[in-house]
Amino acid sequence: MPSVRAATRRTLADSFAAIRDRGIGLIPFVPAGYPDLATTAAVLEAIDGPRVAAIELGFPFSDPIADGPVIQQAFTAALTKKIKVSEILQMAKTISSRVSAPLVAMLSYSIVFRHGPEKFFSEARSAGFSGIIIPDLPPPEAEKTCRLIRAADLDTVLLVAPTTPTQRRREIVSLCSGFVYYLSVSGITGARDQIPPNLAENVRQLKEMTDRPIAVGFGISKSQHLASLAPFADAAIVGSAIVRQMTDSLPQGPQAVAHSVADFCRNLLSYPR
Repeated sequence: MPSVRAATRRTLADSFAAIRDRGIGLIPFVPAGYPDLATTAAVLEAIDGPRVAAIELGFPFSDPIADGPVIQQAFTAALTKKIKVSEILQMAKTISSRVSAPLVAMLSYSIVFRHGPEKFFSEARSAGFSGIIIPDLPPPEAEKTCRLIRAADLDTVLLVAPTTPTQRRREIVSLCSGFVYYLSVSGITGARDQIPPNLAENVRQLKEMTDRPIAVGFGISKSQHLASLAPFADAAIVGSAIVRQMTDSLPQGPQAVAHSVADFCRNLLSYPR
């Protein structure tokens, strides 16, 4: 997928606005440091494009919150090499000037806490990140952290599950400044054959609560899935299927991995319209 060069990266708001008339956007998930940071950088640059609403960069964690076995394996491999938060931030800083899609960090609150919340958010912004996702920090505990994220000029992204009660959904979406991350299914991530039949109605209800974009993740892996989501969702988040694509290409080296993932993303976005 040819990279879009721009002197200034799009904000999440600008990014979603730019793709609104082009069809559903794509948010690829990339595990940082798998198998190394050189490969991560190559993949980030290769998957950039005009219909990539954002790129989600996962910080490896030893006890993933809802990640399936494919992403867990990638995180374990990265942690085995003792990858450091500072190294991920430095890689992001190096690559962010060459990637126009907004970078969004996905990480456990324990990582933020150990680093120091204000320090981490400030350094994340300096590294070129546009938003933060902390999946294990629900409201009301998330409110103070969201204020710190916004104070660092970063956008907040929180998760809503199918089982989340209506009032809790309202609390969550009120804290989202970037987009709302809606889980298509409860449980853990992983590619699935079909999207749930009640997904459209659940997203419609969320749109009645907020004017923020709604991105759907968990189980999205095929162009047919994006075609099904396009009438009601703003973006599709694809994780496990991308990591599996990376794993299959690892023996050929970083550039081969990057090209393979870019081709996969291009195919996802080639659904009939």
